[in-house]
Amino acid sequence: MSEYIEHRIKSKAENFFKGFFKVLIGGILLIILVFLFGYITMRLWNWLMPDLFGLGEIQYWQALGVLILAKILFGGFGNHKSNRSSRKRYKRCKTTYDNGFKKDFSNWKYYDKFWEDQGEKAFEEYVKQKQALDESE
Repeated sequence: MSEYIEHRIKSKAENFFKGFFKVLIGGILLIILVFLFGYITMRLWNWLMPDLFGLGEIQYWQALGVLILAKILFGGFGNHKSNRSSRKRYKRCKTTYDNGFKKDFSNWKYYDKFWEDQGEKAFEEYVKQKQALDESE
């Protein structure tokens, strides 16, 4: 039993440190990417904007500010999870439609004729069968 407890504690500690290092490395990579995008934005601005539009050159922090402003104005910070769930819902409805309804609508022209010939009688027989099953249970 003590070996089991030691194993559990050891695996929990390993999982904690693995998760901690993943988050730490992810954070470091995120910071590096932010600085890289800021630098690229600064270089592109200083290369293109003064020649094309007669604008002045900008410093690194101004380029980072331009990126943040563009994100606020055009991208927002919302959670886009609802888009995925609505796509899943649409896909689920679409597959239901494809599987069930297309078969029924392809034979729709026979529906009225069936009800004239057999419909009411067949329905009454079905109801009697169901009632007999319910009474026997």
